[in-house]
Amino acid sequence: MESANSKSRNKNTKQGKAEARRARIEEMRRAEQARERRNRIITIVASTAILAGLVGGGWYLIDRANEKEQAEAAPVVGEKTWSKLGRTHVNTKVNYPMTPSVGGNHAPVWQDCNGDVYTTEIQNENAVHSLEHGAVWVTYNGKASETDVKALAVKVRKTPYTLMSPLKKQSSPITLTAWGHQLNVTEESDPRVAEFLDKYVQGKQTPEPGATCTGGKSS
Repeated sequence: MESANSKSRNKNTKQGKAEARRARIEEMRRAEQARERRNRIITIVASTAILAGLVGGGWYLIDRANEKEQAEAAPVVGEKTWSKLGRTHVNTKVNYPMTPSVGGNHAPVWQDCNGDVYTTEIQNENAVHSLEHGAVWVTYNGKASETDVKALAVKVRKTPYTLMSPLKKQSSPITLTAWGHQLNVTEESDPRVAEFLDKYVQGKQTPEPGATCTGGKSS
């Protein structure tokens, strides 16, 4: 038969193993709780960072949109503007109050304006119809340098919805005209030239956006 001492040692051994097992289980539980706390902290920090980024990015996009809208609304420095311009098609000459004309009644046929460069003067009435389609008309007189005229021609040929022609009677060496808007400059290198083109080629002022600039009058 098993002695009392042997039974006592076996009992102590079992108790020791049980306590060790409970200790390991408790240790594992504490480690799991610590991991859960770390994960929660990481999740909170990451979520905060993402939210901050979204909010910051959202405000950035809003600010950029507002800046763009303000830039589009602001006139080019030095430009002149007109409103309440007629749009009737007529087959007669029109006595425009400004040179070159910025809008008003005009010929039924537009002047081709797909980057077309004309070396002789064109009819105002046809050019105004091109403006109605969203084109910018670049004109120059004898005061413009030959270098500037060549540079303008290169720029126009690269830009759909533009046309260029000489106009002796205008007061400025170089004039850029869109429907209801006009800018006078003395040199092609003036940064406002590019600004005017960017703003008004098929710009918001266009009465007939998307209308064609080909298939009209080509001379």
